Amino acid sequence: MKNTGPFNAYISAVGHYFPEKVISNQFYVNYLDTTDEWIRTRTGIAERRFAEADQPTSFMAVKAAQMALENRGMTPDEIELIIVATVSPDMIYPSTACIVQDKLGAKNCWGYDILAACSGFIFALTTAVQFIQTGVHKNVMVIGADKMSMMVDMQDRNTCLLFGDAAAAVIIEATDDKNSGFLDNIMHIDGSGAKFLYQPGGGSLNPTTFETVEKRMHFVHQSGQNVFKEAVKGMADVSVEIMKRNNLSSDDIAYLVPHQANLRIIQATADRMGVSIDKVMVNIHKYGNTTSATIPSCISEYWQAGKIKKGDNLILTSFGAGYTWGSILLKWAI
Repeated sequence: MKNTGPFNAYISAVGHYFPEKVISNQFYVNYLDTTDEWIRTRTGIAERRFAEADQPTSFMAVKAAQMALENRGMTPDEIELIIVATVSPDMIYPSTACIVQDKLGAKNCWGYDILAACSGFIFALTTAVQFIQTGVHKNVMVIGADKMSMMVDMQDRNTCLLFGDAAAAVIIEATDDKNSGFLDNIMHIDGSGAKFLYQPGGGSLNPTTFETVEKRMHFVHQSGQNVFKEAVKGMADVSVEIMKRNNLSSDDIAYLVPHQANLRIIQATADRMGVSIDKVMVNIHKYGNTTSATIPSCISEYWQAGKIKKGDNLILTSFGAGYTWGSILLKWAI
């Protein structure tokens, strides 16, 4: 969707947080029928991070938010809206955004959570940008945070190897420059894919009971082959579409920033787009799939390493349960 508002929005600061506890592939080798080589070959993951039992999603979110504020030289009171993308809230209610607001001491804002699985961050970012472009707010914080270690079945080799815990935050601000910052976005959902990636227990359909716990219904359930095929097609097709819509070739793209679900999905997506792997942001080997945190944590790490320059064209793209998927085109402005 092209910007038709009076202002534009840009990312003015980034921040991230990864828990200290490192979980190597050997952790799973010790008790599952797998090997380090098998995990690396099929997922690209060497290790991931797990938060401690007393460190909920909000703990990580606050850490990432504090880094972003420090990088911007901004106080929490200047933030007008907080949107938290997560599938692992501290609790069903209040929202994690409320908890983060309180812990940050951000006294002049409102906020809410967005649940769009692995596409949560780009959905939240697209939403936040509308508040800036229409002139409703000047400073918005978007956080992608998930504690996936508490949502995976540690006996299910198909899922437990994939996920880690993390949070990352961006601050979105207003600018008069319509040729910089957020330039375009395309978002999709397709509920027919729900049966391939879901958590069946804990909602109003299957409220928590002894039976749902015994049936292990409160963990991630995934049909890997279906998700793999649809993820590659979804992320690649929507990214090619946004490039064509803005008359861009792969040479014009500084970085593709894909959701970090599986290195093979990332490589296949880049191949379909005609983008060389050296122009693809990757951190899955260090952190696994951190769901809503993958895209912003990549951006934060690459920016802090000095790899992103003002004027760089970035394409953010993701695919998640729902199915949900989409792509954002932005020109880096700091």
